[in-house]
Amino acid sequence: MDLLAHLEAYVATVDETSFSRAADRLGIAQPLLSRRIKTLEARFGGLLFDRSRRQVATTELGMLLLPYARDVLDRAQRLDHVARSAQRSRARAVGVPADCAPAALAQVIRAGAERGTTLSVRELPPEEREARLADGTLAYALLRVPPERAGHRVPLGLATAPPLDARPLTDARRGRPVHLEDLRPRRTGAAAGARTVPLPILTLTEDDVPYARDRLARAAARSGLPEQLVRPGGPAATALAETLAGRAVLLCGEPFARRHGADWAPLADASLHRGYDVRATPRQPGGDVPQWLSEMLAAAAGAGTAAQAVRRAEPADTTTRLAAHG
Repeated sequence: MDLLAHLEAYVATVDETSFSRAADRLGIAQPLLSRRIKTLEARFGGLLFDRSRRQVATTELGMLLLPYARDVLDRAQRLDHVARSAQRSRARAVGVPADCAPAALAQVIRAGAERGTTLSVRELPPEEREARLADGTLAYALLRVPPERAGHRVPLGLATAPPLDARPLTDARRGRPVHLEDLRPRRTGAAAGARTVPLPILTLTEDDVPYARDRLARAAARSGLPEQLVRPGGPAATALAETLAGRAVLLCGEPFARRHGADWAPLADASLHRGYDVRATPRQPGGDVPQWLSEMLAAAAGAGTAAQAVRRAEPADTTTRLAAHG
């Protein structure tokens, strides 16, 4: 028996002195209300209402139990209010990539507070964000998905030490994207047969997901790059140090490169860019991500940066592009 629902029927009938008005007040059918009253009477071992009169009258037992019934309903209401308040005030964890802009994440936290939601940001690798979202540890997360199926895209490019001294990246000064084949070893004029040694391409943990690794490896192979040229960069600080020292180039988003003083040029191959969807845990009440949160998290991850530049610079016809590169 749902004791609270039955007690609500009992108290409403006392207040309204009518079964029909009590049913209307509770938004239920009158036969259902009558059944609940009879169930209570059977439980308490006596009549709660005298039905022999035209107007419903409360019996002596009914009047004796009434203050206790009201007290139970009042306590249940307070308990429900406390539970809802606790849910509203509880910090909701948000999983984000490690290279998000701190200032943008601060705006996310402030925007949540303005809407009565306490958000806490957690930097986690892609696969851990997905796992923690599934088990309910995270309320929301930016999840990696292939860019062609993503709600938000983050253009990737190559960061280098300033000034740009690697010839393939000088096109970035004119707003042109980089093609991986531009990084192939080139013959030098100093000695016949001599070739330049290309810098290694380092990747961040955020791009260490199976489909992204496979796509980058296939693209590098098609471009004629040595297999060992593309490798994980380890901790972000180490990869940045190698890049800023001029010993490597780093695959990353533009905001991350600019924040750390590196030059950056977008990759022309859009299939190598990052794709994100902002999702809520199945345990999150409502199960939906607020639009404002989705947009702000995507912006914090760099979604949209340099996307227009890549589309403007990329030739529409692949044959034309290949011909331009010989």
